[in-house]
Amino acid sequence: MSMCMVVTEAVPPRLRGRLAVWLLEIRAGVYVGDVSKRIREMIWFQVSELAEDGNAVMAWATNTESGFDFITYGENARMPVDFQGLRLVKYSPRADDNQGED
Repeated sequence: MSMCMVVTEAVPPRLRGRLAVWLLEIRAGVYVGDVSKRIREMIWFQVSELAEDGNAVMAWATNTESGFDFITYGENARMPVDFQGLRLVKYSPRADDNQGED
């Protein structure tokens, strides 16, 4: 078992309800819990099936250099990249992120 966190944005209420069955919603769209690998994989399957046009990220504790790993779903300005074996996050602002900054 390991610590797991899921953060969602613009997902349907049925997915939020499904996540609340396995994880504790500590803030709107932020879920945490201590689950097995099998349950974590089942939760991610539900996220990928039910998120529709929303986006999500799941992070969990594991034995890596950083001490965790993560996976993403949907469009977001922050996307994972592999850099010499390390998982990093690349920030690419979306066009609507810069509105009003002239």
